[in-house]
Formats: sequence, C-alpha cells, structure tokens
Amino acid sequence: MPKSSDPDRVRANTADEINRLIDRGIADSVAYYSGKGKDEIRYRIAELEREWDIERLLETNASALAFTGLLLGITRSKKWLLLPAIVLPFLFQHAVQGWCPPVPIFRRWGVRTREEIDREKYALKALRGDFENVGSNPENADQAAKA
Repeated sequence: MPKSSDPDRVRANTADEINRLIDRGIADSVAYYSGKGKDEIRYRIAELEREWDIERLLETNASALAFTGLLLGITRSKKWLLLPAIVLPFLFQHAVQGWCPPVPIFRRWGVRTREEIDREKYALKALRGDFENVGSNPENADQAAKA
C-alpha cells in the first residue's frame, strides 16, 4: 500500500482503490464541468475553495476531542484525560508518518488532500480559460517564469 516515492504522505498511506476512486471523482467532475458555462465552473471553484482537506479535518477533530477530554477530565472524572492521551499521539503520528487511525475512515468517506482539491480546481480554471494568455507575449512569459 504505501509508496515511498509518493511525495503526498496521505496518498502514499491510502489504499490504491481509494486513491483511484478519488481520482475518478476528480476526472468525472472535470468532465461534467467541461460542458458547462463559466458561471457554473466559477461556482464549483468557489465550492472547492471552501472544501476542507484531510489535514484540516484531522486537526479540527483531534483538537476538539483533546479539548473535550481535558475539560471533562477537569470537571467530571480524571478518566476523561485518557481521551487527549489517545488522540494527541495519533495527531503526532499523522504529522510524522502521514497516517493515523482516522485517515482510512476519512479517505473512504471521500475526504481529499489539498493537492487533490487543487488538481480539480486548476483543471476547472484551465477549462474556464484562466491560463490562455500565459506565455502569449514576452511580458507574460517573464511573469510566468517568475511564478
């Protein structure tokens, strides 16, 4: 399953079948929007800009669970302190390895990496014609090279 050559640690630690499903979803979306107008594409790009990637979801869930466990450990029972004691090492494991127990669950639910979201977004921008003038004159070529 893990592919050490993959620079995206989440994808490298995700089952190939799940990565293929996510990639197919991106391709299907781009194909669908290829027949749509610029307004519909603009609306979809706005949705993609609001979409939470897996990193944000993991960080939010881990901090919410850790905070809840800490709060309940202080106000109810010290047993609740086990919750942050379990959750925080998972977050650390994800930071180091790109994997932790919730990752396969979230990936099966279709939660994407930022790179996957951006791949769809920039394909839609290309469909919309956002990059048509890049490199068409020397001044734009210099700006493109700098970017």
